[in-house]
Amino acid sequence: MKLTAEISMYPLHENYIEPIRWFIGRLDSYPGITRRTNAMATQVQGDYQEVMTMLATEMQAAHEQFGKAVFVCKFIGGALDLSHSE
Repeated sequence: MKLTAEISMYPLHENYIEPIRWFIGRLDSYPGITRRTNAMATQVQGDYQEVMTMLATEMQAAHEQFGKAVFVCKFIGGALDLSHSE
């Protein structure tokens, strides 16, 4: 089963751009995951278990690397068209 997730990271850090770029860069290291980022959030898509495992791993890594950060996520079962816009 496929999963599409939207994730926003809000580092509680004065230099908040660096942790966000670091996090997105790490998401790109997963070959089975498709990623699209816009000004508000990042969408990822792939096998359900692979996406969930990746997010758990990378959110933990971000907390270990940068300390406090808020992650806001939305999940929908299935593969959405990440290029869709209106």
